[in-house]
Amino acid sequence: MSKIKIPFSRVSCKGNEFDYIKEVIESGWLTTAGKAQSFEELFARKVEAGYACAVNSCTAALHLGLDALGVKAGDKVFVPAMTFTASAEVIRYMNAHPVFLDVEYGTSLITPAILKDAIAKHPEVKYLIVVHFGGHPAEMINEDGNAIIDICKKHGISILEDAAHAFPASIRGRMVGSLGDITCFSFYANKTITTGEGGMLTTNDEELYKRVKIMRLHGINRDVWDRFTSDKPSWEYDVVAPGYKYNMPDVNAAIGLAQLEQADSFKEERVKIAAFYLDKLADCESIDLPISHVDIKEHAWHLFPIVLNEKAKISRNDFIIRMSEAGIGTSVHYKPLFRMSYYKEAYDLRPSDFPNAERIWQGTVSLPIFPGMSDEELLYVVQTVRQLL
Repeated sequence: MSKIKIPFSRVSCKGNEFDYIKEVIESGWLTTAGKAQSFEELFARKVEAGYACAVNSCTAALHLGLDALGVKAGDKVFVPAMTFTASAEVIRYMNAHPVFLDVEYGTSLITPAILKDAIAKHPEVKYLIVVHFGGHPAEMINEDGNAIIDICKKHGISILEDAAHAFPASIRGRMVGSLGDITCFSFYANKTITTGEGGMLTTNDEELYKRVKIMRLHGINRDVWDRFTSDKPSWEYDVVAPGYKYNMPDVNAAIGLAQLEQADSFKEERVKIAAFYLDKLADCESIDLPISHVDIKEHAWHLFPIVLNEKAKISRNDFIIRMSEAGIGTSVHYKPLFRMSYYKEAYDLRPSDFPNAERIWQGTVSLPIFPGMSDEELLYVVQTVRQLL
């Protein structure tokens, strides 16, 4: 096939994005207002959560979540080593300490077995950040009553789910966003739906929601939109806690509303792409394909990571270069946190302590998977991979 230019990610804005943005601009009110409120309500309904709070990033949501759960200076928090730095840096925001866990090879997930082992070694830890890596839900629930939520309840551990990759995803018919104590989503530009920059926090606990809503905007006890639409004087408010500036403007929420309307069709396209890759690369002995413990349609498929194994005739880095020369964008998810200077030095971390994450890291490459990929583009990616390996 002749060379085709395929980016790693391509944003699709073919719905009501422009119309909703125009409505915000014409309203004369560009910051947090009615569009953000509607986005929260519809998102909560979609993930079957009691409450949703729109914020300006998933990192902000994670920070607010740890605060609401009561993490204090000196506390320890379980977190997977194979994740983006945001999952761990928010722990340090609280002057708490991450306790890094290895992950399952093939999914990059924390499993019940990994969690049980971690609790046995660190019984003092009372908080867990679960990352639904690539859009694959971790085993939060199962038929045996011995899943992550069950284990955490038994040991008094609060759960914060990092679902930056996992909208819309589900496990055993339950939506990610309705499972743990708090769940955090990302709407960054390359995520499954986008607001440009933004995030959402969901919970079924009203008290946690109230805390998050106050801390989202400077610890003020009234939303800005409420203050300017209320019959009470607009200047009257109280600061009840030292909060943050994490609110989502209506311009971003307008994009989110339009994207939310297309979320199911976006997911259907990603599922089809994943199925195509899994089928056409199944006999390629030099790569390990991602494993899924849920039905392919329950997986959000934000990422499609492959791992070049010992049979590959070129290195992972050379493979990325050759793919780029062929016009195909790829990425790496992730360089594990025990290999990042800050965490490695601050916590004396060694790759040998995380054998599965290290094995993944040595060969992992993420292939393009986004709505709008043509059959020609998909075939070109597969043929190029096979030619190189």
